[in-house]
Amino acid sequence: MARIDAFLKLGTDQGCSDIHFAVGVPPMLRMHGDLIPVKFRDLTQAELEGYIAEVTTKSQQHQLRHGSDLDFSYVAGNGNRFRTNIYRKATGLGATFRTISNTIPSLESLQLPTTINNLCEYHQGMILVTGSTGTGKSTTLAAMIEHLNNTRNLNIISLEDPIEFVHKSKKCQIIQRELHTHIPSFSEGMRAAIREDPDVILVGELRDVETIRWAMTAAETGHLVLGTLHTTSAVKTIDRIMDALPVDEREQTKGFLSQNLLAVITQVLVKGADLRSRKAICEIMLMNRAISKLIMNDQSYQIQSQLQTGKDLGMNSLDQALLDGILSKHIDADSAYLYAQDKQAFARYVIDTSILPTFTLATG
Repeated sequence: MARIDAFLKLGTDQGCSDIHFAVGVPPMLRMHGDLIPVKFRDLTQAELEGYIAEVTTKSQQHQLRHGSDLDFSYVAGNGNRFRTNIYRKATGLGATFRTISNTIPSLESLQLPTTINNLCEYHQGMILVTGSTGTGKSTTLAAMIEHLNNTRNLNIISLEDPIEFVHKSKKCQIIQRELHTHIPSFSEGMRAAIREDPDVILVGELRDVETIRWAMTAAETGHLVLGTLHTTSAVKTIDRIMDALPVDEREQTKGFLSQNLLAVITQVLVKGADLRSRKAICEIMLMNRAISKLIMNDQSYQIQSQLQTGKDLGMNSLDQALLDGILSKHIDADSAYLYAQDKQAFARYVIDTSILPTFTLATG
């Protein structure tokens, strides 16, 4: 068993989301959003290089020596799986291991809005799950794929970097392909997937122009496309796609978004009311005639008001979802305040008043 497995087991046994290793500090655990050091000595360069050598191939070690970061899935000796990133920094080597559950969660167990279940019934179009790194986007997408796997007869192709949750085909055939292992790039994977009779294509990240173009083509030609972006709201997601493509394609892009973008789900992970768990809180935008018109008229900045008034349609703003979580006692009010956009509206619920801004009056 690799020596690093002992630290990984410690982290998973305590329910940590990530385990961090870096030269000059002890291993650290991400526990319910907070970073906590393990009671261990500071890691040396030679020590951490030895740990990493035990879990990487010679080819990966060669890449790392020549300045490339490594992204791969690692299975520990006890069967636990991790999404791994190894990198070099100013003070030496570093590594992050993200825990991946061997059990694929259901949409119900994640307590996600039922609107997301309904989105899984579509046969064509694009659904984007967005948010900062570490907000549970991959988990939500895995739950959506599992929902389809249990309820519909489909051919699902996923393009991932790296493969995280491993799906077993049930009602669906699920083909999982990994970047740099099975496909050279997301755009090449998208182009190939369209030729493989898919019903659903999941693309790990719309990270470049070609991938976005192929995803748009797939959504326009009768496929359901699921993807992610590192954007923090529906408005920013639409703006990011518009800005990513050349100016001479702007009208075409607006037309695609207004007709084929089904929804944008933006997530944050907020501490639960028990302070020992985290819960995904979602802003949800569903395409309708009003939002479509705003996009075509370059008025995406007005979409936020549509979210606030679209609750009956299944939409909500992030602040509405946070407030609902506080009132239902599902999330911690102090944590919700930190994520809220209109912080003044949440100040009344804050318990730890030290997180509130302080003001001093000018004198003289």
